[in-house]
Amino acid sequence: MIMMMNLRYPCCGLLIMKLEHQIEESTAMLKSLQDLDSSLKRFDALEQIENACSVLEVIEIDGNCINLLVRTDIKELEDVLCKQKIEDIGELSEVNHKVLIEASSDTMELKNVEIFPNDIFVGDIVGAANSFSHMFTHDTLPETSSSLQWFIMKLLDRIRDCNLRRLVARSASKSRHSFEYLYRDETIKAHLVGGVDAFLKVPPGWPLTSSPLNLMSLKSSNQHKEISLSSLCKIQETANSLDSQIRHQLLSFADEIEKAVLREVHLELHHDNDSSS
Repeated sequence: MIMMMNLRYPCCGLLIMKLEHQIEESTAMLKSLQDLDSSLKRFDALEQIENACSVLEVIEIDGNCINLLVRTDIKELEDVLCKQKIEDIGELSEVNHKVLIEASSDTMELKNVEIFPNDIFVGDIVGAANSFSHMFTHDTLPETSSSLQWFIMKLLDRIRDCNLRRLVARSASKSRHSFEYLYRDETIKAHLVGGVDAFLKVPPGWPLTSSPLNLMSLKSSNQHKEISLSSLCKIQETANSLDSQIRHQLLSFADEIEKAVLREVHLELHHDNDSSS
C-alpha cells in the first residue's frame, strides 16, 4: 500500500503544481482588472462624462482569457445627438458587444482579441498596446499600468465612438442624403443628390469632440459625367475652409458640399457650351 502511494504521489505533485500555476495566472489577471478599475475611477471629469455611456462587465476569467461585455447606453448621448440635429433615435437605447481577450500571464501582452458582433476594428489598438508593453520590463512596469488596462480603456472609447457614428449616419440618412460609416477607415461615405459620393474623414473623438469633418475625395457614379480634377480641388478647398461648426455637423456639411459640387458642375457645363459654340 505504501509503495502504491509513493508511485502515485509524483502525479499528484504535478497536478498540484499545475493548479498552483493556473491560480497564479488567474490572480495576476484579477489584479490587472482590479488595477484597471482603480485607473478608471481616477479619470478626470471630462473623461468621466465621455465614458458615462459605456458600461464594462467582466463575464468570466478563465486562465489567460477574459470574457467582457461592453454596453453602450445611447440615451446618455442625447445632447450630442441634438447637436447633430438628430432628435429621433427610434427604439434603440443600448448596443452590446462581447469581447474575448487572450493575454500573456506574465507580461499581459495581448495574444488575441475577438469582438462580437465583429463591427469594430481594433487591430491598431492591439498593436499599440503591445508596443506599450515592450517599452517596460516586468519589474519597471508602472503600478496600475499594463497593456491590458490601456487596451481596455481605448477599446471602450472605440466601441462608443463607432456606435455613436453609426447612429448619426443612420439617423442622418432620413434626410435627402444617405450616409454610411466605414469603421475600418474611420470615414463617412455621403451619397449626395446627383450621383456624387463624398468621402469625409472623421477626426478622433467625433462627434463627442468639436473637431470638424474633412472632405477627402469625391466620386461620381457611372451614370454621370466625372468631375474634372481642377473642379474637385476647388470643391475640396471650398468645403474644408468652411466654418468648423458647419463641418462638425454632418447634415450641414453634406449640404454645403452638394452646393459646391452643383456650382462647379454648372461652371463646367457653361464652359463646355462656350467652347463648342
